Amino acid sequence: MKEIFISAKLIESNVIRLSPAIDDPHISLLIDHKIVLNLEGQKGRNFVDFHLNKPLLLGHSYFLLVPSYGRIPLDVKDATTFKGFDETYYFDGELGAIYRRTETTFRLWAPLASKVVLRLKKKGEYYFSSIKMMRQEKGVYEIKVKGDLNEAEYLYEVTNNEIALETIDPYAKGSVADARTSVVLNLESLRIKKERENLPVIENYTDAIIYEGHVRDMTSDLHSTIVNKGKFLGLIEENAKTEQGHRAGFDYFTSLGFTHLQLLPINDFATIDEEEPEDSYNWGYDPAQYFVPEGSYSTNPNDPKSRVIEAQKMIEAFHKKGIRINLDVVYNHVYDYLNSSFEKIVPGYYFRKHKNGKLQNTSYCGNDLASEKKMVHKLILDSAKWWIDYYDVDGFRFDLMGIIDVETVKEIAKYGKAKDPSFMVYGEGWNMGCETTHKLANMENAHLLPEFAFCNDVYRESTKKYVSGYLSAKDAFLFSLFGSSLEWSGRSPMFKCLNQTINYVECHYNRTFFDYLEQKGISSAKVKEARCKLALAAVALSFGIPFFHMGQEIGQSKFGNENSYKAGDTVNKFSYVLLDSKHMEANFFRDLLHFRKTLRPLKTADFSKIAPNVDVKEIPGGAILVVLRDEKSFPKFKDISIFFNPTNEPINYSFEKAVTLLFTAGGNALSTNTKLNNVLVPKESLLVVAN
Repeated sequence: MKEIFISAKLIESNVIRLSPAIDDPHISLLIDHKIVLNLEGQKGRNFVDFHLNKPLLLGHSYFLLVPSYGRIPLDVKDATTFKGFDETYYFDGELGAIYRRTETTFRLWAPLASKVVLRLKKKGEYYFSSIKMMRQEKGVYEIKVKGDLNEAEYLYEVTNNEIALETIDPYAKGSVADARTSVVLNLESLRIKKERENLPVIENYTDAIIYEGHVRDMTSDLHSTIVNKGKFLGLIEENAKTEQGHRAGFDYFTSLGFTHLQLLPINDFATIDEEEPEDSYNWGYDPAQYFVPEGSYSTNPNDPKSRVIEAQKMIEAFHKKGIRINLDVVYNHVYDYLNSSFEKIVPGYYFRKHKNGKLQNTSYCGNDLASEKKMVHKLILDSAKWWIDYYDVDGFRFDLMGIIDVETVKEIAKYGKAKDPSFMVYGEGWNMGCETTHKLANMENAHLLPEFAFCNDVYRESTKKYVSGYLSAKDAFLFSLFGSSLEWSGRSPMFKCLNQTINYVECHYNRTFFDYLEQKGISSAKVKEARCKLALAAVALSFGIPFFHMGQEIGQSKFGNENSYKAGDTVNKFSYVLLDSKHMEANFFRDLLHFRKTLRPLKTADFSKIAPNVDVKEIPGGAILVVLRDEKSFPKFKDISIFFNPTNEPINYSFEKAVTLLFTAGGNALSTNTKLNNVLVPKESLLVVAN
């Protein structure tokens, strides 16, 4: 006899479909294991539809009793796609473990579930107890447990479609190693005092200088005296040295002069064994928990307090030095949708699907979160608020922001800026081709997001080419130099405001600029060093927001690896050995950032206000001279002339009156009081003079 697989599915709020078609007149609906209704069906080609008198109420156990086949569990997960689901089940209250010293309220949104059990293990106990949670309005399950549950571990056992699965709490604020269990915490007792007095006001995003780093990469090199390598605390150790006695770690990075440290994800991610972190490596774009710091960055991942306290200490230490912290956040996908807490708790809801029902994977990194759905929107917004309110972060860089809907990121921006007008929001705004009717936060919708900046890949590609000696990219470079905000050589402006362009030639993905030069066949170490300096200068002296990648200042290589997300410490670490040999290049970078800060026109957000005071002179052979008329940056001078010479030949240029040397490939030169009528701009270099 041929075996037949029978399935029952809720396809509309009041329609049950049984497949394949069963010729049996005595099919019944069981609700909470009791026969409630005898069903009469309408046969289709290979199915039977049963129309109910009213919509099926979610939150109960449902079976179809088919006498010749037995009980068939009813799959209700498509209810999340029914019209009005979000409006009916949206819950705007607090979720998670809400701690009080005398009791803790556990609250979970699970509208499809027929049963939720809290699995609880108090501190000092060896076994989990099971406590049935009560269903409330809006599909929320809740239970209040008396007593002080600080540091109690817990899980939820959620029954959907008659399948019970254990899961962590997606709203948990504490965790043991590797997200095995969620942990209740007395968070107020762990909160450290925050001081923001040293943080400069950011009137325009163009006041910012962003430096991108990774907690582990900035500290893991063995050739420094940093003790807590790869840890939050390692990143803020003072008085660390390289083998040759140069500043390392915190003292080094805070000396460079950037205003914002952008950290690759520090929320809990999936593919690191937190108890043995040296055995694996990842950048962190595989999120597991959105409210919990990464355990491998803590000194004790099995002490749930450790990561909470140490992440705060790291941020506060930079704040005391006047440096703001922007977090790279991954709200577009999760690492493994099927095993995520989201899919276990509300199957079929959290992830975006194609019209044919197949899950979307627009990021090519995991299945897309459906940010436009009300409870996904709430989760993202609640997570962002938590990092702002509790950890005191100063901005977000949204990974693949073009996958997230406009309204979600706008609400995050509104909240952040209400807390601090200097709060920054920016991200990768590429149009990835999502299948959705909602407007997404990509560059094509930049006009809808005037408070957002976008990683400018047009700037990246044109500047890399021009600075590496491809002189045909000169016009594209000039378009980028002006913040992609000025019509130039037939190119229409990409942005209406200079606050919207993140200018960079290197970041964590793709090859480093040093490796890019090698790929292009430039083998001379001296030439690569010169062109790396020129690239730094191009970014620092362009209109818009300058962005630099960790190690770029010393021309660091990743040995040609253009996607080193799991390539390990050897490839990704900041090299303190290289810093010892190139500390003069680091000094150049310090001088360059200081010089950027003195040039008032470069910090203007509205290019139309300064365009009349900017001239471009193209020099035969492919070099460029940009003249800024400005009497406020350097009161002694009215014109500042910036030469970019990516050619293989030096350039001689004559001025009618003697000019003063301001900046060279060696760094600041104003103190030399050098005046000259004829200037020599070395090949593959820059020069800045004033008159």
